[in-house]
Amino acid sequence: MRKALRFIGGLLLLCLLASVVYGWIGYRDGLRDAVPLAQRADELIALGQGDSDLGLDHRAILIAVEDPAFYTHVGFDFTTPGAGITTITQSLSKRQAFDEFIPGYRKLRQTTYAIGLEKGLTKPQILTLFLETVSMGRGPDGNWITGLFAASEAHYGLPPQQISKDQFIALVAVMIAPRDLALGKSDAGLQDRIGRIARLLAGTCAPLSNRDVGLDGCAEGTQ
Repeated sequence: MRKALRFIGGLLLLCLLASVVYGWIGYRDGLRDAVPLAQRADELIALGQGDSDLGLDHRAILIAVEDPAFYTHVGFDFTTPGAGITTITQSLSKRQAFDEFIPGYRKLRQTTYAIGLEKGLTKPQILTLFLETVSMGRGPDGNWITGLFAASEAHYGLPPQQISKDQFIALVAVMIAPRDLALGKSDAGLQDRIGRIARLLAGTCAPLSNRDVGLDGCAEGTQ
């Protein structure tokens, strides 16, 4: 019995050490990759595709929906209502740190990589890179669109700063499930998501918990 307990204890310790090493490597890689990513972000900002080019009101909408504590967290957020388990920084990390992200133990690398990005990049740089790489579903021509600026031009023929509040909310609504929600078509799921976001922004409802990224607390009839 003692030998079995020692074996189990040793195995648990080995798993713990492996997790620490795996997490540290993720943090190191995030710091390393932050150098070229900072250059890319600055290039986008110079081209007028930075976070401030959304316009203050539109940027506030994006943050309120996608990552309410973005400007105060260090890459992860387990407490803010509506934040979910994937922050904007972790979303960017998923695309930068993995050829293919599979949920599970890779979440540890995603999180520590995000912490590394937060250490090596500014918030405007992180948000700018998120805007360039976020999946936005299919455009009017049926082609897949990556990037919010590209989606705004494809659907509305204008940069995001120049579109209406309702149009911008529609773009943000697609982000939660770009393969399932269709902008520019009669899509009940998308309209429901838009309505939830509108009620959130109006202050007539609130997310139920940190995990409530679907804004069930803002579903029609729950206020």
